[in-house]
Amino acid sequence: MSQALDTDLPYIFDATDADFQQSVIENSFHKPVLVDFWAEWCAPCKALMPLLAKIAEEYQGELLLAKVNCDVEQQIVGQFGIRSLPTVVLFKDGQPVDGFAGAQPESGIRALLEPHVQMPPPPTASPLEHAHGLFAESRFSEAEATLKQLLSEDNSNAQGLILYARCLAERGELDEAGTVLEAVKTDEHKAALAGAKAQLTFLRQAASLPEAADLKARLAQNPADDEAAYQLCIQQLARQQYEAALDGLLKLFQRNRSYEEGLPHKALLQVFELLGNDHPLVTVYRRKLFALLY
Repeated sequence: MSQALDTDLPYIFDATDADFQQSVIENSFHKPVLVDFWAEWCAPCKALMPLLAKIAEEYQGELLLAKVNCDVEQQIVGQFGIRSLPTVVLFKDGQPVDGFAGAQPESGIRALLEPHVQMPPPPTASPLEHAHGLFAESRFSEAEATLKQLLSEDNSNAQGLILYARCLAERGELDEAGTVLEAVKTDEHKAALAGAKAQLTFLRQAASLPEAADLKARLAQNPADDEAAYQLCIQQLARQQYEAALDGLLKLFQRNRSYEEGLPHKALLQVFELLGNDHPLVTVYRRKLFALLY
């Protein structure tokens, strides 16, 4: 019975008496080969193997991982004098160069490999991914420049257009942002498009409202001032203070859910669209809203 691993990766494989010379010794002239000597009855072996597999996967083929079942492959066991399990040996250029016996922490295994195996560089982010990262860091001008280059090559990229519009909106170009969003005709990114339109709506509304400090002063004098409470939430949304805004909208909805024909409820749903279903704030406040509704 062999040790099961949920992987079909070519650089993780079983090594036997018949193929050890080829699969380990000869391969080690091209890539380092980490050999795991294990047995079915060995509990520490079974705990170690998934960790070795995880590390091997991170090297993306720059490190090979060979598994030797010591109950079956007695010739290899005798050849290398394996006396305790698990034993792990690193082969390079046809020779064992390092190894360990017994359980080891992940940090120790990585330290052993570091001098012998080069970690492949991380995958390069696409221009769109790079722009999303810049936007998340509020580096709107840099994100916009990246998106302009992307859209100059593909002006029908819906995700690029939506994010470009959000960049424009953040620096006050609200009409231009609206025009860009109108150019998005696909139904493929409905949630992102609705979120961008919600952001634009909040920014437009905030532009005609009193300053946040004035609204806070009104609420200090009269905590039941629903208009000031709602307008403060819109100002907070325009400044990406999402948690404060969601909290304020939920409290207003709880206190006066019919305010301006249900505006707090509508605004909450718009914020959920803006942030996306996977955002932790959306998870929390959608649950709170549901509790109030039902």
